[in-house]
Order: sequence, then C-alpha cells, then structure tokens
Amino acid sequence: MGTKGTTYLGIDGGGTRCRARIEDESGRLLGEASSGPATTRIGVEKAWRSIMEATEAAAAQAGLAREDFARIHAGIGLAGLGRRGAEAALKRIVHPFTSTIFISDGMAACLGAHSGADGAIVVAGTGSVGVGVIGGREIRLAGYGFPVSDEGSGADIGLQVVRLALRAADRRSELTPLLSEVLGAFDHDPYQAVAWSEEAKATDYAGFAPIVIRHANQGDPVGRRIVERAADAIGDLLDLFLARGIDRLALVGGLAAAITPWLTPDLRARLKRPDADAAAGALLVARGRLDLPERDTDHEQASKFRG
Repeated sequence: MGTKGTTYLGIDGGGTRCRARIEDESGRLLGEASSGPATTRIGVEKAWRSIMEATEAAAAQAGLAREDFARIHAGIGLAGLGRRGAEAALKRIVHPFTSTIFISDGMAACLGAHSGADGAIVVAGTGSVGVGVIGGREIRLAGYGFPVSDEGSGADIGLQVVRLALRAADRRSELTPLLSEVLGAFDHDPYQAVAWSEEAKATDYAGFAPIVIRHANQGDPVGRRIVERAADAIGDLLDLFLARGIDRLALVGGLAAAITPWLTPDLRARLKRPDADAAAGALLVARGRLDLPERDTDHEQASKFRG
C-alpha cells in the first residue's frame, strides 16, 4: 500500500558500494539500504541497477510501494560522472522518480560534510579526490581514476605494496613481514600475482590497504613508507584548498581515520568532523535547497538535469 506524501531519496554511489536513504518532508528517516558498486566505470547500466537495488530495498523498509516512486525527488551522487559519455547515457535512462538530479559522489560528500556551506573535502577511500566549494564555484583536484591518478587512495596503496612484494620475491629488496603477508596472498608465487593483476580492479588493490596500514602502525618499514607517501598525497590536496582560501576542511572516506594520524600536525589541527555523509549531501540536492556550484575545472563536475 502506497503513501501520499512527498519523499526524498539520497544516493551515495561509490566504487565499492551504493547507499540509498529515503526521508520524508520533515527530514525523518524512512528507510536506508546498500547494494554493490555504483560507478560509471562498471558501466552506466550496471551502476543504475545498483542504484535501483539499494533504492528498492530502502523503499521496502520505508513501506513504500512502486507507485510511490512517482512522488520521490532523487539526488544521486555517482562516481565517475565525468567519464566520457556517462552523462548522455544517464539521460537516456527511464527512471520512476518525479525528479532526478545527478552530481558527482565527491560533490555529494562535500555538500554533506559542510551542510551545503563553503568548504572542501578530500576523499581517501578506494579512490581519492579533492572537492571544494567556494563562492558558488566547485573546485576539483585530482581524482582522475586509478591507476593514473588517485594518489593516497586504498587502490594506490595496494598497487605500491604488490609492486614492492614482487621486488622482494626477487630478493631485490628486503622481505619485511608486510611483504611476506602480501606474497602469502598469492601462495608466494609471483606469477600468481601477475595473473591476478591482469584482472584486478581498483577495489581488489584497495583490499590490501588495511594490511599495509596495520603493518605500518606496527613499525614495518615498508608499510610506513607507503602510508607516509599516501598521507603526503592527501596532505598536498588539503594544502591546495587552503591556498585557494578554503579553511573548512574535512577528510572523508573509508581510509580517513587511518590516514589522519599520518598527516602533519598542522593539517590534523585544521580538519573538522564532517557534519554528515554523502547521502545527506545528495538529499540536500534532492530537496532543492542548494544552488549547485558552477564548475571551476572541466573534469567530472556537478551535472544537473532532469529526465
């Protein structure tokens, strides 16, 4: 049985999972659910399936019927929105909602972190990117995708450690406890690692990041070097936002808590706790409470359209 009220859907579609949150007009949570990856890197159709799977699960929790979707205003934060052809493909999708606004997942996270106010975030997760808003303009730094970009991300950390593990297997460098554990994942067979790498995605490489961080915190020299390098990359993005006059900074993403202690003390002191998450940012957009910032660069920017 359906409901008559207007409802709002916020989607946080990332490279690892997709989260859907549904609220009523007063902001009361009605339902929340997750599904698999929602990034245009896996194809727009697959990403849309993840979005709808999470939405339908959240709607079931909220007691909404399929006909109620026609009263849902949707804000959809989606990874890889700026990839060539992605926007056009999304416009062709027939959706069941009364309105749909797409923004990048990074912009959704930035809007959520600062409640729509000027500020910036650096995302440290499977990938990495810097997104800021100042004076009605969006500033985007890095985040061109793994492996050519996304320095400091989980995927980048994983790539570094697999590469160093292969060096150690050849006795070209020291076999530390970290590298031994990574090689153990491939039965200590470099060619098994090579075969894995030929199929591995960013999320697969990112699976090694917690192992690297654990060993780094235990003093493993290779682990420390990798994590220090990652923290330097994240810190560089934070510094660039400060240079642009943005002083509200937050570090978000699955690796944020692990990377923060490795940042310089001055940057750690400048970080604020995010107000809310990317799904909350997408909900702000769904509610029409924000004028979306204008693009300041030409890659993967906020994209607004109704379809």
